[in-house]
Amino acid sequence: MDVGAALVDGLRDMVAVPSVVYALGAIGLNIQFGYAGLLNFGAVASGLVGAYGAAISVDRGLPLWVGAIIGLLAAALLGLLLGLPTLRLRADYLAIATISAAEIIRVVVNSARMQDITGGPIGLTGIAEDFFSVNPIPEGRYGWGSFSFNQNTLWTISVGWTLVALCCLLVWGLARSPWGRLLKAIREDEEAARSLGKHVFKLKLQAFVLGSVIGGLAGIIFMFDGGFVQPNFFVSQTTFNWYLVVILGGVATVLGPPIGAIVYWFVISLLNSILTQAIGDGWWFIDGTDTGAVRYVLVGLAIVLLLVFRPQGLLGDKSEAVIGE
Repeated sequence: MDVGAALVDGLRDMVAVPSVVYALGAIGLNIQFGYAGLLNFGAVASGLVGAYGAAISVDRGLPLWVGAIIGLLAAALLGLLLGLPTLRLRADYLAIATISAAEIIRVVVNSARMQDITGGPIGLTGIAEDFFSVNPIPEGRYGWGSFSFNQNTLWTISVGWTLVALCCLLVWGLARSPWGRLLKAIREDEEAARSLGKHVFKLKLQAFVLGSVIGGLAGIIFMFDGGFVQPNFFVSQTTFNWYLVVILGGVATVLGPPIGAIVYWFVISLLNSILTQAIGDGWWFIDGTDTGAVRYVLVGLAIVLLLVFRPQGLLGDKSEAVIGE
């Protein structure tokens, strides 16, 4: 078994586009869940709306930058329309409402009746040419061995991690502002904040919309990766993976979501490579169809051990270890 090759696979994927998408999605979710204490189980819907808002706009002939703005506005509108009727719900009721809304949106986008607009199950392709046309990186592959990317992927990665850095800077500023401190107060004791005359619902809605916009940005970066978008990515499991990334990195921390995304994809890719090699070496207790299941079982065990010994996550403070405990 080539452990070195597995390590290279992990190092490659921890900075690749999926890691960027997870980092952005987790940053948006961290604003909602970590800072405001909102249990949004439909967070991936903001990525879907952002991606399809941009993709449909470009597919209809609009410039890419206009499509990106439309995608972000669509994600903001989703956060507003979903937040207005649901944010008065508590905990599990909010989770049920948001995951139901996300699934309804995904099913509608995936339906045959919407195929002329959304592409249905096939999705939309050829929608990132304008993005790649301004790529300043010369054609070729960059890196060494399997740790390498072509010019378009490297351009997407560069733009994506720049956006991650900017979003982290935004969260850092907001967390230290009166607005951010008030969000934490609402998360810890909503009734106490309300008794002091604070407009709790308004602040929760603002956090919900802001998190939705950053989630929409994650969907747009996903659209750039390969220049296509399909509904299969925007399933409920993706939301739960974003929660895993937030908890792994540290709830209500600035750098927790990107660090969590990096560690998550490193471990996932490392285990996938090791298990694939094990199957090739004829390990009798691993079947090719079980690779995904075994991989997630091992990741789950690793996360459980981490939470036992460090419940606040890799970067979290113990005071932020568990929200709503």
